[in-house]
Amino acid sequence: MKHSSLLHSVRDHAEDEALTKIGKYLVIKEVGRGSTGVVYLSHDPYYRRDVAIKVYNIDTSDDERAKVSRKMFMSEAHMVGMLQHPNILPIFDAGEQGSRCYVVTEHIHGARTLALYCKPDNLLPIDDVVEIIYKCAKALHYSHNRGVIHRDIKPSNLMLTQSNDVRIIDFGIALVADSEVSRIEGIAGSPSYMSPEQIQSEEITNRSDLYSLGAVMYELLTGFRPFRGGNLSKLLHQIVYATPQPIHTLRPDIPEVIEEVVAKALQKDPAKRYRNGLEFAAELTRVHQRLREGYSKLDRQEQFSILRTLKFFHDFSHAEIMEVLRASQWQDYVAGEEIVREGEMDDRFYVIVSGSASVMRGGNGVGQIEAGDCFGETSYLRGARRLATIQAMTDLTLMKVSSTLMEQASAACQLRFNKVFLRNLIGRLQNPDMN
Repeated sequence: MKHSSLLHSVRDHAEDEALTKIGKYLVIKEVGRGSTGVVYLSHDPYYRRDVAIKVYNIDTSDDERAKVSRKMFMSEAHMVGMLQHPNILPIFDAGEQGSRCYVVTEHIHGARTLALYCKPDNLLPIDDVVEIIYKCAKALHYSHNRGVIHRDIKPSNLMLTQSNDVRIIDFGIALVADSEVSRIEGIAGSPSYMSPEQIQSEEITNRSDLYSLGAVMYELLTGFRPFRGGNLSKLLHQIVYATPQPIHTLRPDIPEVIEEVVAKALQKDPAKRYRNGLEFAAELTRVHQRLREGYSKLDRQEQFSILRTLKFFHDFSHAEIMEVLRASQWQDYVAGEEIVREGEMDDRFYVIVSGSASVMRGGNGVGQIEAGDCFGETSYLRGARRLATIQAMTDLTLMKVSSTLMEQASAACQLRFNKVFLRNLIGRLQNPDMN
């Protein structure tokens, strides 16, 4: 059996060297090679675009086993291909090439993985780490709700684009070849981010992915993995039984509230972690707001009093205004400063507290909005881009409302907010000066 596997490996490597076409795609060059397969930069002649193709190795020494593996692979690739989220690398196509299966994904020029920022001397700013993990948590919540668990969240599977947006890659494919050999190789390949239940071959749920995301956050903040055993056996034992070194001992400038978020994600017992990615993301939003509170010139009661005078909040109850306040962050802008840019993606709603702003499309002014007006309607559409640039005309105070935290608000508050926001939007659309 070992001799047969060796022959297959030699043959597959020779085929890789001579590969010029995969399905209808023209191979440009090999760009990566790992234990599960080879990645090629390729070209789609029909859509005239570059794509990335990963060709997966499937053990062909047992025909029946290989047949089952291929069927499972294609089924899983189809499921992942149905995922449409701005922070998940999309799968365009899947198929078979000889004895191996492949998936075709978007190719992002100039992208790099987060593995580049896992060294103590090359760490990202804390705010950037919080934003990256927030986006990953939202993307995982989306995929988990659709029955897809990644199983292999780690820095090298999280990609940053040139515009510093994040994409989760290799989604749901790593353990599709459901054999004992692949499971052992999977643990040997990247065990540092695996949850205790994954190490112990127990049931894998969405909370396993959230543990792995917590391990990635730990490393992005400190430059060290949570567990660093001298060998595989010690490492697996630590993951199941040991407590990670406190983050503040590795990086004293990390706020305690952030350390608490990571600690909850890394709980040994899945029931003690975040229930889902949305809860994880919401907690990160609260942490970010708490870190910013020290810069606020107004306390919460003053903010409430100001909002009560705005036309946007005339129909809100006291409790509903407080709920919106808890989901929001206030920020000051000076005249001429850009608030949001046309073409960008964002999931926040905005209400102008004081001052005025201009609305521009294609560099041309199309209208003006004042205190009590709102914008950010693209937050209702997943992955939609801003249709206009908003720029402060005067010194301006803005309330940014997190759509993630609003989803945690009461049903009455959400209904009231959506009703008033959409009413304002319709009024603006009926204004000929805004179209």
